[in-house]
Amino acid sequence: MNKKINRVAVLGSGIMGSRIACHFANIGVEVLLLDIAPKELSAEEQAKGLALDHPSVKNRIVNAALLNTVKTNPSPVYTKSVLNKITTGNFTDDMAKIATYDWIIEVVVENLGIKKQVFDQVEQYRKPGTLITSNTSGIPIHMMAEGRSADFKANFCGTHFFNPPRYLRLLEIIPTPDTDPKLVDFLMHYGDKFLGKTTVLCKDTPAFIANRVGVYSIMSLLHLVEKMDLSVEEVDKFTGPALGRPKSATFRTTDVVGLDTMIKVSKGLYDNCPQDKAHELFKLPAYVAQMEANNWLGDKTKQGFYKKTKTADGKTEILALDLKTLEYRPQQKVKSSTLDLTKPIENVKDRMKVFAAGKDKAGELFRASFFGLFEYVSDRIPEISDELYRIDDAMRAGFAWDLGPFEVWDAVGIADSLEGMKKYGHEAAAWVHEMLAAGHTTFYKVEDGVKKYYDIPSKSYKAVPGTEAFVVLDNLRGNKTIWKNSGASIIDLGDGILNVEFHSKMNTIGGDTLQAINKAIDLAEKEYRGVVIGNDGANFSAGANVGMIFMMAVEQEWDELNLAIRMFQNTSMRIRYSSIPVVVAPHNLTLGGGCEFSLHADHVQLNAETYMGLVEFGVGVIPGGGGTKEFALRASDEYKDDQIVQNALKDRFLTIGMAKVSTSAVEAFELGYLQKDKYSISMNRSRLIADAKAKAIELADAGYTKPVQRKDIKVLGKQGLGIVYAGANTMYSGHYISEHDKKISEKLGWVMCGGDLSSPTEVTEQYLLDLEREAFLSLCGERKTLERIQSIVTKGKPLRN
Repeated sequence: MNKKINRVAVLGSGIMGSRIACHFANIGVEVLLLDIAPKELSAEEQAKGLALDHPSVKNRIVNAALLNTVKTNPSPVYTKSVLNKITTGNFTDDMAKIATYDWIIEVVVENLGIKKQVFDQVEQYRKPGTLITSNTSGIPIHMMAEGRSADFKANFCGTHFFNPPRYLRLLEIIPTPDTDPKLVDFLMHYGDKFLGKTTVLCKDTPAFIANRVGVYSIMSLLHLVEKMDLSVEEVDKFTGPALGRPKSATFRTTDVVGLDTMIKVSKGLYDNCPQDKAHELFKLPAYVAQMEANNWLGDKTKQGFYKKTKTADGKTEILALDLKTLEYRPQQKVKSSTLDLTKPIENVKDRMKVFAAGKDKAGELFRASFFGLFEYVSDRIPEISDELYRIDDAMRAGFAWDLGPFEVWDAVGIADSLEGMKKYGHEAAAWVHEMLAAGHTTFYKVEDGVKKYYDIPSKSYKAVPGTEAFVVLDNLRGNKTIWKNSGASIIDLGDGILNVEFHSKMNTIGGDTLQAINKAIDLAEKEYRGVVIGNDGANFSAGANVGMIFMMAVEQEWDELNLAIRMFQNTSMRIRYSSIPVVVAPHNLTLGGGCEFSLHADHVQLNAETYMGLVEFGVGVIPGGGGTKEFALRASDEYKDDQIVQNALKDRFLTIGMAKVSTSAVEAFELGYLQKDKYSISMNRSRLIADAKAKAIELADAGYTKPVQRKDIKVLGKQGLGIVYAGANTMYSGHYISEHDKKISEKLGWVMCGGDLSSPTEVTEQYLLDLEREAFLSLCGERKTLERIQSIVTKGKPLRN
């Protein structure tokens, strides 16, 4: 299907409608956002003497909704400028405009009658062939299509985004029997490549896939809480990051999403799934029903399973709900021997067997909940999906689980778990027993770098569809790793491209990481064509290993620290000045040294959700891996006349001095971390390494030539220092910064201005690197700096004398 999506009309501006509109604007699409016109004037409108037909009145609902959405945190937009892509209007005056739009998305209230009224209007104006979808979370898609024209039916399906659409990666595609299969293929591809989604094909069954399984899992926990006498804090501790789930875990997530939302889906499943073996589980426990009656729905009503209050001395305190008394009380510390055993285990898959064998409440809850979940998902095939991988994809992308249920089952051991399931009153579906009897012991396996799933109808393993466009490092480590040390690995991606993967905690950068980068470039210059620096971790890199820096500084091992910083700088320079292209592929947190590597790359292929920044100022130092030098160089390239000189220096100085971190890849460019024509954005994180590899090949094919180090960097010397020192003094005198912050500011200015040169001068990169290293080392000797680093390393414990 040769469709192009340049303009999208979103019908309905509520929580989801406005956020969906924002996300389309994020990717550069022109958006028309419509909603109903008010039937009554507000008090403010009456006071102004406005009438119902006044344009500001007619668009009041849609404009207020969009404004409220933009104010939310985290932001639904990559940068405020994308809002220029959104035009607002109302159904009465502006519905005819949809005739010129490529995709119409209905996001009105979850009421079949209202949705059909909207579709009546849509049919009046949409041109034949225009894509029309609904974002319903529960109404059967085929019922919405009843009575519509043949063209409408052929171009209609469900597109269920998860809230917030910018951040949650799931997009469920739900066709009807009349939907054109080519349209389904188009949406699966478009959602993946352009919207950055994990697109999951669903059957038109109650709650589709993610909510069907996710709400079962939550309802199971809500009932187990009573049975096992668990507290809110215990459940959230046991079902959080240690289990590969979000930090908000179970109850905090419910507060954020809204207890009423979960109740609505649960009641819908109870009413519409009478044959479900878990039917009675969808009934609300008494304490949840009482919370609903009390209107304790979570954040939207200021209290739910948690409640934020103020103490007598004005400090914020978050109380937890006692599920027995339904009274709020201070949160209680949770201890667990099982959780303690999982702490040193980095790979979440390896933690699953520890949980399954746990002897305390955490282990008991794991078995009681997951054994039931294993039964439930095995029974849902083929009802909600013919393929098991779709269920795992939906749960990872929609509920932010690190592992889907079948992946957890694999990690625990399928055969080992069956006996345990029986003890807890659960039984796997017949197809699972048949699979094991045929000698197939896992739901997934990797062969020749390709992930395969067990296909139930054919009773064989098949490659997971759609993943041929991805490079999954997890699938390559086994037989494609050509070199490794404790902090990083070099993996052969094929086609002459090597990848350096960090695997330290938080992917922090130490000597072993630097060694790996240099080794990869050495190898590539001899036998390969290019290097990618990227990984599949939660974050690209949290920066340099400050613990290592702290130990050297405390022991006053200045020669060793000087060598370490020099090696860091040399590695950044090697990334830029090698004879092969080096592409850095950051995502999520890309701080400090991770940012500095990006600053020196031939090309940065970054995920849209990249939070990049030079944050060293907060630790008490300046960027020491080439970052300060690079910002001085880029300021120099922006110099045109005296006024621009000062503005360029000021902007770059403040970006470092205020430790500004981008909230998106787009903002990283606005902050100066990225350069025009030297970066590309991958919307879908799963495509990032593959896109970076393709860019490295492109650069190599274009006849990549080793760059020449710069010797023409204009610095201002004393002229610039006067500006920096005056500004730092003013901030200090006004009590906006501490004396130590003033000292860091002056050191930063010293490097960016090239020292106290008598007049503006052109200098080399190495000259600035030497100043940068000297300033970094001198700040490491400051007690205030050591105290800041110590607080990070020891999580707030005081520095000992």
